[in-house]
Amino acid sequence: MIFCYYTFAVIFYIITAPFLFLLSFFKEKYKISLKSRFFLYKNLKQEYADVHFHACSYGEVKSMGCLFKQINNYRISVITNTGFNEALRHTHKVNFLPFEIFIPFWFKPCKVLVIFEAELWLMLVFMAKFFNAKIILINARISDKSQKKYEKFKFFYKVIFRYIDEVFAQSLKDKERLEALGAKNVIAYKNIKINNENKTTRKFLKLNSRLLILASTHENEEELILSKIELSENDKLIIAPRHPERFKKVEKILQTFCEKNNFSMQKFSNLNLNNNTLENEFVGKCLLLDSLGELENFYSISDIVFLCGSFVRNIGGHNPVEAAKYKNIIISGEYFFNQESLYSEVENIYICKNLDEINTYLQQELSYAKIKKQNDLLQIIQSIKEGLNAK
Repeated sequence: MIFCYYTFAVIFYIITAPFLFLLSFFKEKYKISLKSRFFLYKNLKQEYADVHFHACSYGEVKSMGCLFKQINNYRISVITNTGFNEALRHTHKVNFLPFEIFIPFWFKPCKVLVIFEAELWLMLVFMAKFFNAKIILINARISDKSQKKYEKFKFFYKVIFRYIDEVFAQSLKDKERLEALGAKNVIAYKNIKINNENKTTRKFLKLNSRLLILASTHENEEELILSKIELSENDKLIIAPRHPERFKKVEKILQTFCEKNNFSMQKFSNLNLNNNTLENEFVGKCLLLDSLGELENFYSISDIVFLCGSFVRNIGGHNPVEAAKYKNIIISGEYFFNQESLYSEVENIYICKNLDEINTYLQQELSYAKIKKQNDLLQIIQSIKEGLNAK
């Protein structure tokens, strides 16, 4: 199976490499990651570490911050640029995970491999087990939407789970689905993203106005919501796109909205916040948050958060916990299938199935979102340390 898979991966690479190379020049978000993953650009070496953490992107790496603190010698591999930058905040031992055909020659030994959620790369787990590492899958999930896809390739996932020693699933439902794919030693845990620490980097004072945030927006969401929303005289609005490569496009969308309603608009990158004096700088009606790592700072002073990624069908929602930690009213769309476990941990999330109802919510007295009891990570930490002590 391994030989057949590797051969198929080589053929796939030969066919797609020219297109991937061209794409790495034309798509801003791929310029570094594609070159590093598929052509090993500045990615030839990997440093030794006792524990290898692998995650996809920014949110996943951030969620493992509490685990990093428990390990003395670790490295991180990621898929995306945003994940890479977040990982660098924790350690200098960071790499993009290369495409499968390169991993056998690139992967350095480790004692424990920790994989986050659905990053199930066959050559990664095979090489880790080749070096006799303990392999742990944490925060594992299979959403309703993706279940049929997993079942279709059950034969493939059975091979992967043959090498994974322990699985911490987000829920009992996920545990049962993972076991049906061949996973062993599965524990019904909780979504560890609920344990994310508060990490504000600025201390803004609360505004006199009511502050609304369209948080982590995706393609089409800004236009959908802006076409319906009616801001009162005392409202200010912030749009925070999920991906930085969309900043310019969203700027034009927000400009059009402001011109239509005779509102003033600003960009966060143009504000002078040397002394965190937001009140003196954010004097317009609308603000484009065109910078990563700032959203939580605004959660700390906002009043209503439209949790996006849930108003269009194909994304599946985002983590509501960060916004809930700061006494925000949270309004979500109905498409949060990738975040069901986290939504179940937060009380008072208002699900808006009809965008025509948005202004009704804004005119009502709504309750703050509230997080249920957090889950400690002792069992996961203990599992990692058992793998370290076994060597």
